[in-house]
Amino acid sequence: MATGVIVELQRNSPNWATVVEDIVKLERKIFPKHESLARCFDEELRKKNSGLLYRELDGEVAGYVMYSWPSSLYASITKLAVKDACRKQGYGEALLTAAIQKCRTRNVQRITLHVDPLRTPAVNLYKKLGFKIDNLIEGYYSSIEMPIECTWILMPASEIEVKISPKICIFSIFA
Repeated sequence: MATGVIVELQRNSPNWATVVEDIVKLERKIFPKHESLARCFDEELRKKNSGLLYRELDGEVAGYVMYSWPSSLYASITKLAVKDACRKQGYGEALLTAAIQKCRTRNVQRITLHVDPLRTPAVNLYKKLGFKIDNLIEGYYSSIEMPIECTWILMPASEIEVKISPKICIFSIFA
């Protein structure tokens, strides 16, 4: 199981540049170029109503989750990444759980995220934490010939309404 403390990156933090640099390295390594925020990560983090939680291991970022809450209606998990060497140790689950809690403190009604359904470990994690498929978007990556992407929304079991069509698959959860 993952050990260590999850830290919220503060905009005025003295280690901002170092943490963002570690995250950008992770972005470039983990995500394909068309999904990576490496070129604009600093800019994304400076946006109003966004946050980032990370976990360090041996002085480097081992994983992070980025989220935003554009309104009280919904929040979005925009990125979740864990170093290869730290996977299957609970880092992703701990980070995502912490981000969900942060979003809930803002009284949002819905939390969404997108994922390539071929990323089975990620899909399984989202299901484990209560996210349900709300929609499947076929051809999401059609211009670059990538697989289908899903949007997930977190919702309590009593309010699950799964919508699946041959064209769209979105996961969701209500906060």
